[in-house]
Amino acid sequence: MTAPAGRLVLAGASGFIGGHVARFAAAQGWTVRTIGRAPGADARWDDPAGLRAVLEASDAVLNLAGRSVSCRYTKRTADEIFSSRTETTAALGHAIAACDAPPPVWLNSSTGTIYRDARDRPQTEAAGQLGSGFSVAVARAWERELFDAAVDVRRIALRTSIVLGPDGGALAPIVNLARMGFGGREGDGAQVFSWIHVDDFTRAVLHLIADDRVSGAVNVATEHPVSNAELMAQVRRAFGTPLGRGGGVPLPAWALRAGARIIRTEAELVLKSRWVEPEVLAASGFAWRFPRLPAALDDLAARTRRGLLPVQLG
Repeated sequence: MTAPAGRLVLAGASGFIGGHVARFAAAQGWTVRTIGRAPGADARWDDPAGLRAVLEASDAVLNLAGRSVSCRYTKRTADEIFSSRTETTAALGHAIAACDAPPPVWLNSSTGTIYRDARDRPQTEAAGQLGSGFSVAVARAWERELFDAAVDVRRIALRTSIVLGPDGGALAPIVNLARMGFGGREGDGAQVFSWIHVDDFTRAVLHLIADDRVSGAVNVATEHPVSNAELMAQVRRAFGTPLGRGGGVPLPAWALRAGARIIRTEAELVLKSRWVEPEVLAASGFAWRFPRLPAALDDLAARTRRGLLPVQLG
């Protein structure tokens, strides 16, 4: 299902995923207006009147704003991760409530990390079990701001799995490991890796805008997750190892934890088993262009530069 092109208000357009969404939606005929702190944004978070103006009579709003979680969780970075998600969501709620003609649908980022570490069964929207810890607390607060907002519009929390795109984002550090010869399993390799191609993420957003039957939490992932060991094997196959040879050196959990400290990130991003099943998305009739990992990685490899890729460090 595809929504007729209209005006999409996008928060977080300067991020890796947001940039892809903005370009893809524009290519489909959408007029994209942006909210953010980057130069050229159509509205800024510290301007309530500007927020209302850009949202007025728009056809949809998509909020992808939030500080990267690829960092060490210090007091400062934890506060930034939390506030960059909850405060922007709250600001959108106030601005939408002030509109005379609010957007009929509001899609807001959340995360598949909201579920527990799952190796026994997939986590669906209806039967999934929420986890514990900092990342889960952030996700729950994020969704609470969305669903507690005093607005009469359809709302969707995008519980997104790992988004794979070319030339950066979450895939970049994995590709770098493979290209340096360290592309073996991480930890025991049995943790489940739920994922979605960035093009399918954007297509899913436009599909959900069009389908007014869908509201609430929606898991955004393919129906075919893989183990970490299979992920690393497929990355080695698709991207090759120009700087290293062999089957890929495995990285035990202790090495990942030590390495995470050096590059200022958290080992949880790799070691947690995220088994997210897109039950609602599948039931709505969404058709994935890249349902399985090998084809997705082949497409991304063809669009990714050679050598080591830039990685955002926290």
